Amino acid sequence: MDGLIRTDEAWRALDTVVDPELDEPITDLGFVRSLDVVDADVVVHLRLPTSFCAPNFSYLMASDAKDALTALPWTRRVTVELDDHHDSDLINRGLAADAGYRGTFGHEADQDLEQLRTTFQRKAHTAAMERVLTRLTRAGTPIAELGRVRIGDLPDDDATRALLRRRAVIGLRTGDELPVFVDHTGAPYPEMELPLQLRLARSTRISIEGNAHFCRGLLATRYDLTESAS
Repeated sequence: MDGLIRTDEAWRALDTVVDPELDEPITDLGFVRSLDVVDADVVVHLRLPTSFCAPNFSYLMASDAKDALTALPWTRRVTVELDDHHDSDLINRGLAADAGYRGTFGHEADQDLEQLRTTFQRKAHTAAMERVLTRLTRAGTPIAELGRVRIGDLPDDDATRALLRRRAVIGLRTGDELPVFVDHTGAPYPEMELPLQLRLARSTRISIEGNAHFCRGLLATRYDLTESAS
């Protein structure tokens, strides 16, 4: 296989790796510092906005990056290293040894990584749901009627497709007949709760977007990325 094709496939694999807190691909966020493909070996260096980004998030992204690249049918050796982090040495040793999160951090691993992942996947679903619902209210749909909106009522656009992907990730069905305004179990909210739940969902979405904007600015400042900062 041509080296350029393999490099392109490797970048596409990294596109699937998402910052759990910011709900955006690490490639879009500028977290991939370098990617080198030589024959069937891949070496990736990651960078983060600060040296003190949460170790669990940092490990999760680096581990997911290694898993995504290892899943490619042609890779032989995949090396993912996190640069300029206060736990870089520890994380990089754990990744090289395939030690896992608890094997890497030992007694400091105070929360199961999959529980952490699930928490942020549910927040991402909430934010995606709020985006489509707020668009409906701005178009004239009363908040009291949002509980009657079904997936099939939504337009076929990027926002709807993003919501469907996030529903699938947390295990919710995506049939046209299903209600849009639901909790993480798929249960619809009672009509009297709709205004409150929409406000809570909006605060979740604003927090995610605000954090992403803040992290982009920190990354641009830390590494003098004038284009990212603009």
